[in-house]
Amino acid sequence: MKINFQKYQGTGNDFIFIDNRNLFFPINDKKFIAFLCDRRFGIGADGLILYQEHSGSDGKMVYYNSDGNQSTMCGNGGRCFAQYMRDNGIVKKNELSFMAIDGMHEAKIDTSTQTVSLKMVDVTGINAIKENEFELNTGSPHYVVNTAHEIDNMEIVTQAKFIRYNDVYTAEGINVNYMHFADDVLQIRTYERGVEDETYSCGTGVTACALALHKD
Repeated sequence: MKINFQKYQGTGNDFIFIDNRNLFFPINDKKFIAFLCDRRFGIGADGLILYQEHSGSDGKMVYYNSDGNQSTMCGNGGRCFAQYMRDNGIVKKNELSFMAIDGMHEAKIDTSTQTVSLKMVDVTGINAIKENEFELNTGSPHYVVNTAHEIDNMEIVTQAKFIRYNDVYTAEGINVNYMHFADDVLQIRTYERGVEDETYSCGTGVTACALALHKD
């Protein structure tokens, strides 16, 4: 099967984009999606995003993790989705809306700075699991650990798996974020479920960390 695709990245979080307006893509073929995302045998990406039409907005974003499973909202993917629609002439405006699995989103493209801003869903609550550890949903579920030490050399994958695969989260999975705030700089590293590895960045994860940092 011949498939036309494009590659986009948002701060290093990269995605395969496919126009699925004709609904030809085998959305239930997890192995095929995982193959496309494989960095050695496929195209290579953190995830795959389908563009589909939506009657109430400029489009519908259908997102899959690199393991082939359809997933929850992806912040960087949403920003790329807005740019994809603009680049491909699906929309000719710089303020647009689209439907995702967690509801409607609004995006704004600033051509002067070449940036895309995305309005996320409202967060209903932040659960304090223990001191300096929080759980919240910013469109995707996140576990945030606020550390007092720098995290540059931290073995994040090893540490995050203890949380991601514990008895509470192993079935549905959870993204695990480690953050360190010092000198007005917030440093974040994220382990993403579905990728099962650290990614270069995570939009919903950055949002979760910012909210957790300012929890009363």
